[in-house]
Amino acid sequence: MTAPVEVSRRRAWLMAARPQTLPAGASPVILGTGLAVHEGVAAPLPALAALLGALLIQIGTNFANDYFDAVKGTDDPDREGFTRVTAGGLIEPGTVRRAMVGTYALAVVVGLYLVFVGGVPILVVGLSSIVAGVLYTGGPYPYGYYGLGDLFVFLYFGVVAVTGTYYVQAAASLPAVGPFPTGLPAGTLPPVAVVTSLAAAGLATAILVVNNVRDREDDAAAGKRTLAVIVGDFWSRVEFLAMVVLAYVVPVVLWGWFGLEASVLLPLVSLPLAVPVARTVLTGSAGEALNRALERTGQLFAIHSVLFAVGLAAPVVL
Repeated sequence: MTAPVEVSRRRAWLMAARPQTLPAGASPVILGTGLAVHEGVAAPLPALAALLGALLIQIGTNFANDYFDAVKGTDDPDREGFTRVTAGGLIEPGTVRRAMVGTYALAVVVGLYLVFVGGVPILVVGLSSIVAGVLYTGGPYPYGYYGLGDLFVFLYFGVVAVTGTYYVQAAASLPAVGPFPTGLPAGTLPPVAVVTSLAAAGLATAILVVNNVRDREDDAAAGKRTLAVIVGDFWSRVEFLAMVVLAYVVPVVLWGWFGLEASVLLPLVSLPLAVPVARTVLTGSAGEALNRALERTGQLFAIHSVLFAVGLAAPVVL
């Protein structure tokens, strides 16, 4: 998509930060907090810090992808999808790079409190999240260019984000856990947290799949071997369906296998939103149709997560 001829500086920075992607950073934290309420370990300050840290890492990763894709020549002003400010010449590459570093630095500052609460496990998670965000498109082996981006999103924007949010609240709430634990204290990461996180992992990955299906031909031409480039159009769309189905299977598993209350099935209310998005992706749509599907998948992620969190918290709150 060609950049507009004139874009204000403020508008350009908003485009670089990509606020439309922020629900992908917030949704796992909302879900992890809902589970913490259900399990009686909710802690407002760690939850808020986790949310702020997640959003900063999301924005920092957006800056990193914008910068590295441009300097590596993967993006150009005529790419499909939303305008990239570095490739489009709207903001100087060095300025975007400094914004990336500054945003990650703010995430580290927020993370200091979370490390005090959660200790070594959160230190490892926080630093690895930042490193993974940079190396996604940067460094000598940008793994997002070699088919590993889907795995990164599944783990960090799903499993790690939800379980990490739950963990810091449990670590702050459980009397037996003191400041800066060096290991994983008992009761801070139950199996139900890992299973719950798979719903967020599925929908976060589904967002990336739509993005990569839309950009598959351009990425292949630029030498960026995303998983969509490697496995092809058909299997990428099958992957999208599998990730969405996973998000709806998880609440059923928690209800039927783990014995949680029927309110945990509340995310199924969002199925009428998921069906038309899945239809768009599965019927071979391209271009602008996939841009709309990308936005709607992000909206579905947010709505599903909020409903899931409410369903988890309701039996305790009401």
